Amino acid sequence: MTSNAAVETPIRPVAAALWMLGSVASFSIMAIAVRQLGDTYDTFELMTYRSAISMVLVVLGAAVLGRLGDIRANRIQRHFFRNVLHFTGQNLWFYAMMTVPLAQVFALEFTSPIWVILLSPLVFGEKLTAPRLLAAGMGFAGILMVTRPDFSTMNAGTLAAIACGFFFASTALMTKSLTRAETIVSILFWLTVMQLTFGLIIAGYDGDMTWPNAQTLPWLALIGAAGVTAHLSLTSALSLAPASFVFPIDFIRLPLIAVVGAWAYNEAIDPWVIAGGAVIFAGNWINLAFGPKPAAPAPQ
Repeated sequence: MTSNAAVETPIRPVAAALWMLGSVASFSIMAIAVRQLGDTYDTFELMTYRSAISMVLVVLGAAVLGRLGDIRANRIQRHFFRNVLHFTGQNLWFYAMMTVPLAQVFALEFTSPIWVILLSPLVFGEKLTAPRLLAAGMGFAGILMVTRPDFSTMNAGTLAAIACGFFFASTALMTKSLTRAETIVSILFWLTVMQLTFGLIIAGYDGDMTWPNAQTLPWLALIGAAGVTAHLSLTSALSLAPASFVFPIDFIRLPLIAVVGAWAYNEAIDPWVIAGGAVIFAGNWINLAFGPKPAAPAPQ
């Protein structure tokens, strides 16, 4: 008789790191697109359009790959709870992106990997090793070196950026839990369907929606596509390695966005950005070099 218990996937740190780099690139692209549309749509409208486009892409991709049968509803309550956390965090992130300087949003959002590293031992029993603590500490130190945020001026956008870090960490832990029993296709399907439902209810309750036009549709399509690839990459990474190993890699997103800002918006890169980026990369190297090792192949 075949057991219904989930089979634990062997740890594959290199593959997990590569998937996480895909998530870093996708979230960075999405941040730029959100900034471009901040004056046109509110956060709930952006979530609605992003989720609609993402849902179409997920369903089409699953159909092409013959994976529609992977979509199951037997853990719908856990999917619902995960997506409430994600919807809250994502809207807080969108709002912060529109109201707070980009570097400060990223600095405050990047408390998320710290939460993941600290909570993973409690949620999953993962070992809180010295390299992981060092990687987290160096990553956050590098972020503060790059952004040097002014915490003396707190406003709604700053509070939103702080809160989204906790909600993203909680979402990541729920995602890691689901990967032990659910396929990536099923996780992405319920992600997009529930996010779309939440967005439609809140954005359309007053009957006032800003519709896409020829100028905004390409940016909305980019947000939707980047959202799918970001969550595909993140979920894949979490299915291949512990969350406390995967998430410090996300720190690379800050020096990357600093380079993009200099290229796209003529934002100056000062020596603090270079030094902070070096610290971030060093922390990630430590995390990768001393992180989990690939499982030995089973004897033939």
